[in-house]
Amino acid sequence: MDAMASSTARPAPTVGFDLDMTLIDSRPGIRAVYLALSAETGVPIDADLAITRLGPPLEQELAHWFPEDRIEAMGDRYREIYPTFAIAPTPAMPGAREAVAAVQARGGRAIVVTAKHEPNAKLHLSHLGIEPDEVVGWLWAEAKAEALREHGATVYVGDHIGDVRGARTARALSVAVPTGPCGADELRAAGADVILPDLTAFPAWLESYTPLVPDRA
Repeated sequence: MDAMASSTARPAPTVGFDLDMTLIDSRPGIRAVYLALSAETGVPIDADLAITRLGPPLEQELAHWFPEDRIEAMGDRYREIYPTFAIAPTPAMPGAREAVAAVQARGGRAIVVTAKHEPNAKLHLSHLGIEPDEVVGWLWAEAKAEALREHGATVYVGDHIGDVRGARTARALSVAVPTGPCGADELRAAGADVILPDLTAFPAWLESYTPLVPDRA
C-alpha cells in the first residue's frame, strides 16, 4: 500500500539525454577521427578547433574544411572510420551512468536523443556500459522534439542551446549542464528551465522532480 501511494505521488518519468558532452566526453575520439580523415584526404583540418564546436550535425563542421560537393562523401567516410578511431578513447562524463540509472531506479525510462549517427551512438553507450531504454540518432535542435514527443519525455537533459530548443519545442522541461561548448549563462538565456553543474547533481535533482509540463504559452 505504501509503495502504491509512493508510486502515485511520484510518477515515473521518461527522461531524454543528449549524448556528446552530456553523457560522453566525445572530444578525444572525434579529434582522432578528424586527424585520420585529414591524413587520408590531405585536407588540413584543425581538429582541436573542431572539437570546441560539438553539438550541431557533422555536416556543419565539415563545411568548414571541404567544398560543398564533397561534404556528403566526407560525412559518409567520417562515419565509416568513426568506430575504429573514436570509441575506445571516449570516456563517460562524470555522473553519466548514475544519471541514467537514477531514472530507471525510479521506474522511469531513459532515452538518448542525439544528432550523432545512431549506430555509432549505440557503440559508445555499449562500450561504456551505459544502458538507456532507447537510442534515437540523427536529430538536432528542434528536430529532437520528434523523438521526445514520441516517447513521452517530460525532461530533456543536454549541454547545448540546440538541446534547450529541442526540449522547449517538445514542451519538456529543459535541464542543462554546462559541460560542453555552451556556458550556464548562454543556456539560461536560451530558455533552460534548470541548470545543473554536471550530471553528478542529476540524481539528487531527480529526487525532487515531479513531472509537470512547463508553460510555453
